[in-house]
Amino acid sequence: MDDAIVDLALVVPLHGSAGIFGPSCELCAQLAVSEINAREGVLGRELRLSVVDGSGSPAEVADEVGALAAAGLVDAVVGWHISAVRQAVAPRVADLVPYVYTALYEGGERTPGVFLTGEVPSRQLLPAMQWLYREHGVRRWCIVGNDYVWPRETASAARVYAALCEGQIRHEVFAPLGCRSWETIVDGVERSCADAVIMLLVGEDAVLFNRAFAAAGLDARCRRLSTLIDENTLVGSGAESTRGICAAAAYFETLATPESLDFGWRYTRSFGPEAPTLNSIGESCYEGVLLLSALARRAGSLDVGKMTAAADSLSYGGPRGEVHMRDRHLDQRIYLAEADELQFDIVTQL
Repeated sequence: MDDAIVDLALVVPLHGSAGIFGPSCELCAQLAVSEINAREGVLGRELRLSVVDGSGSPAEVADEVGALAAAGLVDAVVGWHISAVRQAVAPRVADLVPYVYTALYEGGERTPGVFLTGEVPSRQLLPAMQWLYREHGVRRWCIVGNDYVWPRETASAARVYAALCEGQIRHEVFAPLGCRSWETIVDGVERSCADAVIMLLVGEDAVLFNRAFAAAGLDARCRRLSTLIDENTLVGSGAESTRGICAAAAYFETLATPESLDFGWRYTRSFGPEAPTLNSIGESCYEGVLLLSALARRAGSLDVGKMTAAADSLSYGGPRGEVHMRDRHLDQRIYLAEADELQFDIVTQL
């Protein structure tokens, strides 16, 4: 291992339902690496990126990442991947290397050495549901999710949140990742007479659900709320299938803050106008590399214990503006946006 290099494993999905996020995740991480290296690197060392496919089974991904960490071939792990993969990877790298998990998730991660940039339901889903209740009178909810830990745990939280919004969950259904047929599920949504669907679907599955939902005409009377939907998903769904979609996230490509606008300009300058659409999921990988660098600088080390001790006093600026770390999670602004055909319009800060 080269002492002049910090080797970083970027774990992102390259195939499967979440594969549509992979290209923007890779480019955003590359941008962060190039900008950090153009300054002083990480602790004066050059940061070097290698991509690990996070779309395999959780056990397969954990075996690969764990072997790299145990052999000393990587100094840190960063990435966006589903929670089932995180749960398998985290104990394999605990106390070996820092692990920055960038996806929104169900909350509750406490494994040593894991640092989280993503949104959690209490800060993302709850205020979005409250806004839809206040502004549009939504009380009858339906949940459509993939069948793994993030949708299941978030659905449990949503049942509590619906009651806080003087509403109820009328129907829940969970489909396996990679589901190809959504008509029966859409029929169940229609029979529930819901005012809004909470979509807890990943990538291509959300695309196919949106198409089936609009084809059934439900978009004329039933809203959709997602905490995991990006501009790529809108494009895949088609403009005719995005009416009534709301999303909550810490970043949108259309976020008109100085930090976000500057980030978008740098992304386009680096990769050109034909690059994969900039989105919250890709930006999260930039944020993850930025957080790793800031933590190492604050701790003066890549040692997991020293970084953990330094984490709760950490603040830094990035595309999301000034953010702070609390209990190894980012404390950050969350926004609600509504789809306007193939882009999101920011409605409010939650």
